[in-house]
Amino acid sequence: MLPVEAVLPELLETLENGRTALLQSPTGSGKTTRVPPALLEAGWRRGRRVLMLEPRRLAARAAARFMASQRNEPVGRTVGYRTRLDSRVSGETRIEVVTEGILTRMIQSDPELSGYAAVVFDEFHERSLQADLGLVLVREAQQALRPDLRVVVMSATLDAERLSALLDDCPVVTAEGRSYPVELRYRPAPRQRGMAAQAATVVLEALEAEPGSVLVFLPGMREIRRVAERLQGRLGRDTQLHLLHGQLGSGEQDDAIRPAATGTRKVVLSSAIAESSLTIEGIRVVVDAGWQRRARFDPNSGMTRLVTERVSKASAEQRRGRAGRLEPGCCYRLWSESEQARLQPQTPPEIVSADLAPLALDLAQWGVSEPGELDWLDAPPSAAHDQAVELLQSLEALDEAGRITADGRRMLALGVHPRLAHMVLTGRRVGLARTAAELAALLGERDIGGFDEADISLRLARLREAGPRARGVLGRIHKAAERLAEGGRDEAASRRAAGALLASAWPDRVGLARGGQRGRFLLSNGRGAFLDPADPLAGSEFIVACDLDGQAREARVHLAAPLDRDDLEAVLEHRIETIDAAEWDDHRGTVVARRQRRLVALVLDSVELDRPDPETLQAGLLDAVRRKGLDSLPWTAAARQFQARVCLLRSLWPEDWPPVDDDTLSETLEDWLAPWLAGKTRWRELASLDLVALLSARIGHDRRRELDELAPTHLALPGGRRTRLDYLAENPPSLRVKLQAMFGCHRTPTIARGRVAVQLHLLSPADRPLAVTADLSSFWTNAYPEVRKDMRGRYPKHDWPEKP
Repeated sequence: MLPVEAVLPELLETLENGRTALLQSPTGSGKTTRVPPALLEAGWRRGRRVLMLEPRRLAARAAARFMASQRNEPVGRTVGYRTRLDSRVSGETRIEVVTEGILTRMIQSDPELSGYAAVVFDEFHERSLQADLGLVLVREAQQALRPDLRVVVMSATLDAERLSALLDDCPVVTAEGRSYPVELRYRPAPRQRGMAAQAATVVLEALEAEPGSVLVFLPGMREIRRVAERLQGRLGRDTQLHLLHGQLGSGEQDDAIRPAATGTRKVVLSSAIAESSLTIEGIRVVVDAGWQRRARFDPNSGMTRLVTERVSKASAEQRRGRAGRLEPGCCYRLWSESEQARLQPQTPPEIVSADLAPLALDLAQWGVSEPGELDWLDAPPSAAHDQAVELLQSLEALDEAGRITADGRRMLALGVHPRLAHMVLTGRRVGLARTAAELAALLGERDIGGFDEADISLRLARLREAGPRARGVLGRIHKAAERLAEGGRDEAASRRAAGALLASAWPDRVGLARGGQRGRFLLSNGRGAFLDPADPLAGSEFIVACDLDGQAREARVHLAAPLDRDDLEAVLEHRIETIDAAEWDDHRGTVVARRQRRLVALVLDSVELDRPDPETLQAGLLDAVRRKGLDSLPWTAAARQFQARVCLLRSLWPEDWPPVDDDTLSETLEDWLAPWLAGKTRWRELASLDLVALLSARIGHDRRRELDELAPTHLALPGGRRTRLDYLAENPPSLRVKLQAMFGCHRTPTIARGRVAVQLHLLSPADRPLAVTADLSSFWTNAYPEVRKDMRGRYPKHDWPEKP
């Protein structure tokens, strides 16, 4: 009996008495395949279906196949599944296993989920964005429309207390695992040996030392291929080598998870796809490289990049458990015990680092413009969500108020990223429906590989050569293209069609060649990008970069298409602006104004203006200041002292005094400097600027009088003499003064209503330093007697009283 079966009565009772339950149970306890059939027996089901969300296609198919086999039925009768490209359900189906995105589409089209009695979230600890969104929407439906809908959240490693609190303090049902002991062996790679070499070495060591099959966890397809190459010809005849990753066809994936033939064993090189849900029969040994590949969205660049990062402790434990499902096993970790101690406890949820454009479109369809209106386990980051809304508005999926448009609904129905959906709709409108669908399908999968060049048209040609009978990833792409094309065909063929269509999806990633730098481009979003100079696309005037690595300074282009200038003008006509711009010309020493046609950061055409308007000239001078730096302005000592006085008061009363530090002034030139540039066109004319007057205007007339009161330029000494205060000293304000001038002053002078003590630099009659103090009373008591003794001998003609 599987461990979860012992708690099924408790789970059913919980759902009989309430609506929601959290089932915490380790990987391998049987929850994926035992809970949905158990729910079929519940009285509250009333003939309706049980829906289970499974994060991965392979796991969804395997779970449905196993549950169907337990009933001696084919998949699609009582138990079925639905993925984006494949569906096995019928009128008899009572358990549906669906992959991510399918649940969201179902609840968007039928918010009551009227044909379903329960929704089960499997492997929720993986915290995929779609699982988080699905739970939020299902909870909304449960609370507002379907109080009888049951919700079961199943997790292996998540913080049950926190999740239960989100689910209205629902009961937590806990099942113990069935894992056998798994011995840990740490095998960190020597410095000179890479991951693939070390993984292959340890696999061979494990095959020599241990019986049974071996499961190897690697970050992704590239590392899987490298390890496979190193193992070729080195495995015994009784050992089969299998690869397991998301780009394989369903047949190859199914082969990898089947038990090894009698008298043989297998080595399975896998991505994180095998970390949970799947059971690969016969696995006794796990070799874990300890890395995973995750997509991270950078709101600053608007790009998503794949990063390879260390797994969490929870993931490492999940992987280890794979070796102990059937009998005692062994886990080799390709890192050290000290590195293990430094791993983070849990993998961060996808929602905090993902591209949120699909999520924002789903929320708009749900009628939500602000994610804060919903109850999340972890809320989407506001910066990434705001950027997603801006993108959707630029793609005409949302209106200016953030409401979904008719095009937005059409895009949502296509079930692909909004960029790709917009491209598909554009293709239908311009007679390129088939090409748009094929491009969207290609980009919806990972790169099909095998090409050194970045030109996506080469992938498109291979797809067309393979034809509709292709298997594996090409077969999946063909199915996706057929679905997206909806029977549409190209009415006008063009070798330039790919670039034009991609520009409609990525208007922010149109690249213009930088003069004299082959392979280097400025993108319309202002970022830099580059291709290998040997790549045929490197000589293009314009490209559309649809896949980049997202590096902050300059991104490497992995996939792109050439873009003809005429196509750019036609497809992005509504985004091209004509503006008058000015910039500083160092060589000519003056402002040069031009009329430009621009695609955001890209200057498509430029004509110099003979008589630019004053505002344009003003903008050019501000450009000069930005280039040369704030120090290039005619700062006087008085101006810098004025600035320092205001900065001191702002540090004391930040609500009352405006910021005038250099960083702020550089960022706000239009506010405080621009009004004083009227009539000026050349740099030398800026020498007449009075920066004290400019800064005075910045703080206002009333504050100027208060400045003189709170941070005076001079201090009156006991003898009536006024001495200048220095606000630029290391500890401002400071006062350099001869010691005799302080006779009669018993306490340290202060400014700013007594909040700041003046630092006194006390000098001898010859202006040499005697002491530095901000506590004059202490100086008179403790240091002055020694100073007096010394000074009386050196300067006998000066007065040195015992009590000054």
